[in-house]
Amino acid sequence: MQAKRFQGKVAVITGAASGIGYACAERFAREGATVIGFDLKETPEWERVLSEAPESRFSIVDVSDFSATELAVAEIVGDHRRIDALVTAAGTAGGGPVHALSIEDWDRVQNVNLKGTFLSVKAVLPTMMERRAGSIITIASVEGLEGSEGGSTYNASKGGVVLLSKNLSMDYGRMGIRVNSICPGMIETPLFHETLGDDAFIKYRDRLRYQHTLGRFGRPEEVAAVAFFLASDDSSFVTRQVIAVDGGFTTGHRFGFAELMGLE
Repeated sequence: MQAKRFQGKVAVITGAASGIGYACAERFAREGATVIGFDLKETPEWERVLSEAPESRFSIVDVSDFSATELAVAEIVGDHRRIDALVTAAGTAGGGPVHALSIEDWDRVQNVNLKGTFLSVKAVLPTMMERRAGSIITIASVEGLEGSEGGSTYNASKGGVVLLSKNLSMDYGRMGIRVNSICPGMIETPLFHETLGDDAFIKYRDRLRYQHTLGRFGRPEEVAAVAFFLASDDSSFVTRQVIAVDGGFTTGHRFGFAELMGLE
């Protein structure tokens, strides 16, 4: 039987009730971690995480509320005396042209995606600094690397996550804390289907799929595999990296010329 590579370690995962966050919780649990999941509501599927890692637990935490996040982290440290990895997968969608975007919608997205990442990191840093060890993996987006029509607040929030992560890696690397950012392409999560699942978006989904050079959308577990690599000792000399898990979405623009060359 293959050894569990995160045995005895503790991972905190935000947005853990569904999508990428839940896939990360499952992967870390299979690797032996005690997983503490944060989200606004629990999901029955978490029983699978608990079956793999019985000491794991799920907490109702709003990552945009620092008092709640700090209290939850203090409880983890009190129980386990350590936090080895943080994955900030909590996120929400939003956008629209700026002239038509309400200030409330702008703030809603920034509060979860960017501020929520900042507050989650801020809460776990003291224990990581004390132990002079830890891995922080922020979940950004390809839309934080390049623009998209109507992206506005979502793109701005994810671009902020990318640059925040780079700064964190510089500030805390000397303390043995590694920080990396994952920029997923279009991943088939509940949030993806909520945003693009309507039949009115069929042609847009097809266009988006085509822009992934692998010819398909990604799966949450494919992002979780990279997140676990970045948390594990296999990446012990990897920090400050921005890794696009995007099926080639950011490779460049596709116009269909491959058909003329007999490649499709």
